[in-house]
Amino acid sequence: MTWSIIARDGTTGALGIAAASRFFALGALVPWVKSGVGAVATQAMVNPMLGPAILQRLEDGQPVTAALDGSWKTDSGSALRQVHAMAMNGDAAAHTGNDCIDWCGHMGDTDISVAGNMLVGGDVLRACVDAFNTQTALPFSDRLLASLLAGDGVGGDKRGRQSAVLKIHSTEIYADWDIRVDDHPDAPNELARIFAIGQGAFGTFKQLMPTGANPGGINDPDQIARVREMAAKREGNA
Repeated sequence: MTWSIIARDGTTGALGIAAASRFFALGALVPWVKSGVGAVATQAMVNPMLGPAILQRLEDGQPVTAALDGSWKTDSGSALRQVHAMAMNGDAAAHTGNDCIDWCGHMGDTDISVAGNMLVGGDVLRACVDAFNTQTALPFSDRLLASLLAGDGVGGDKRGRQSAVLKIHSTEIYADWDIRVDDHPDAPNELARIFAIGQGAFGTFKQLMPTGANPGGINDPDQIARVREMAAKREGNA
């Protein structure tokens, strides 16, 4: 009872997942991303064990199709599961079990994989792909969110709206973005509102955080003051 988008930024290699559902807190169970490895969305009669298992297989060097197929060895409920995955090179694989509830299915294109079940129809996934492919001028995070909102705009989950998530990893072991709406009557648009707020002070603060290349981050008081000043100016002009 979810639809999800896994996408890759062809320029930076960042991987992200956006998803929505008439289900409480899907962001805790559906999306799994590991920087430098891949991304997995597990849904329908969700088995959250599949996310880490597939990511581990990808990290061990397995092709994405083999990594997904191998995950069923310890799961007897594959007919009830829907899962799709993308490796760092953009290769993707998907499975929609025969007992998933209509409308259900998956599709993909270059750098994008979409899958959903209990949807109003296949137009939901097509709208996601089309929006992602046409919004190439947007930053990757905005492009992924626009894709989710396009699916919501044509009906999304046929039962309604409740939760949504946006999760993006790029170069660091921590996420670039990891925001969730767990219970809201218009969760996709609430997620967009939260994302917009994050462009302000939080978006600026991320420049100060430790990275693999700079493990101490920016901690010089003068530099911190300049970053905070820029954030205040941006919020004032918003």
